[in-house]
Amino acid sequence: MKSVLRTCTAIAMATVFVGQTVAAEPLKALGAGEGELSIVAWAGYIERGETDPAYDWVTEFEKATSCQVSVKTAATSDEMVALMNEGGFDLVTASGDASQRLIAGGRVQPINTSLIPSWSTIDPRIQNAAWHTYDGQHYGTPYVWGPNVLMYNTEVFGDKPPTSWDVVFEPMDFPDGKPNAGRIQAYDGPIYIADAANYLMAHKPELGITDPYELNEDQYAAALDLLRVQRTLVGRYWHDANIQMDDFKNEGMAASSSWPFMVNLLKADSPIDSVFPSEGTTGWADTTMLHANSPHPNCAYMWMEHSLSPKVQGDVSAWFGANPSVPTACQNNELLGATGCTDNGYDQFDQVKFWRTPVTQCSQGECVPYYRWVSDYIGVIGGR
Repeated sequence: MKSVLRTCTAIAMATVFVGQTVAAEPLKALGAGEGELSIVAWAGYIERGETDPAYDWVTEFEKATSCQVSVKTAATSDEMVALMNEGGFDLVTASGDASQRLIAGGRVQPINTSLIPSWSTIDPRIQNAAWHTYDGQHYGTPYVWGPNVLMYNTEVFGDKPPTSWDVVFEPMDFPDGKPNAGRIQAYDGPIYIADAANYLMAHKPELGITDPYELNEDQYAAALDLLRVQRTLVGRYWHDANIQMDDFKNEGMAASSSWPFMVNLLKADSPIDSVFPSEGTTGWADTTMLHANSPHPNCAYMWMEHSLSPKVQGDVSAWFGANPSVPTACQNNELLGATGCTDNGYDQFDQVKFWRTPVTQCSQGECVPYYRWVSDYIGVIGGR
């Protein structure tokens, strides 16, 4: 860790010269850190040991760079976009359904990868991924990625763990003999329409869905119809990680889409586990993106380099149940362990349908754009 942080400091000292020749604004004044760094992040992404002392990738960074880190936690991609639109932040850990909107809206700036020595260590599968690369330019450094897993109560399911997303989409009795109605959750975000489309890909192939983020009118209508059925079963729509965990511990929830982060925390003291269903999953591959008007670009670049160190990548992945963007992080990380990457689905990359912003022009010719997803999903949740 210390060697990586020394590298970060060296970058800050050296980039003033690099910035004068190859870097675009606002890198002209790169040198020592500005003393502050503000990050919009998903829950659990920026830890300083307050929840568990073993998980801290902030404290040593602050000591080495004098960049004091503040974090604004966001619960949805839409919230991240709204916060970045307001401004005042340096970085955001954006998923693909936010990153593309931030690029299109000019809220983030291209990064100079020559200022990030660890760029070459990034997994080739995501180094040039569409959710952070546009017109040959990179708009951020990959952070971590993972699937939206099916979390379930092991006491409810007993020796018959779920194998399909049908437990949250179709009316049925669970193995404990009680109906699923009132005991399931669904994600409170328009991008969840893709989860319904992913389910229909497997169970209604006649619809011809090949990409859950590219839906024509008929495919989109079928996904909404499925979600309206689900509405009659949902006990709560969730977007807050803490509320979801409390519902599973205290409110009788038995099955839901979730993030490995919540599964890992709950497994410590609750009858909770998760599966990777037969239909595959949607998922997230998050990118640390630099605001177009970042007030602290020096500290931001130092953080982006720091975030790619194998130690940080492994620790974040262990804490969140995610997969690193730097393959070497899978090796010799004490917290992640020898099988951590395998356990977190590292080898199932091709089965994860990563969040993307739905747009009008698509491979089918014309698809339903994201603004429709937003208004229609609000309608579904409201019972329309």
